[in-house]
Amino acid sequence: MSRNLICICYFVLPLLLLLTPVLSSAIPEGLVLTFPGGAGGPVTFDGTKHGQKGFTCDVCHTSGLFQTKKGGDKMVMAFMKEGKFCGFCHNGKKAFAMGDNANCKRCHQHKK
Repeated sequence: MSRNLICICYFVLPLLLLLTPVLSSAIPEGLVLTFPGGAGGPVTFDGTKHGQKGFTCDVCHTSGLFQTKKGGDKMVMAFMKEGKFCGFCHNGKKAFAMGDNANCKRCHQHKK
């Protein structure tokens, strides 16, 4: 067996297997993105919660729902209520309805 093949079999493949869950999660575990939000206060996005549901970055970013750069999209509630951005899934069918006032605090953090 060649030296390169041995290296791939014993070092590279196991490393890739260990990193696969990290690479496929929406945002690395423990990282939470915060956006300014509007009158409802700052909005947080916890990639761990979405990752635990089986979603990866591609589900939203390569499908055209969001750009990959933070702040690249102008997200406002009116657009989301039309089914754009977060509203594509958070419509009360796929995920909790973000247009329901009882759910505001699930994303918006109260201003202090």
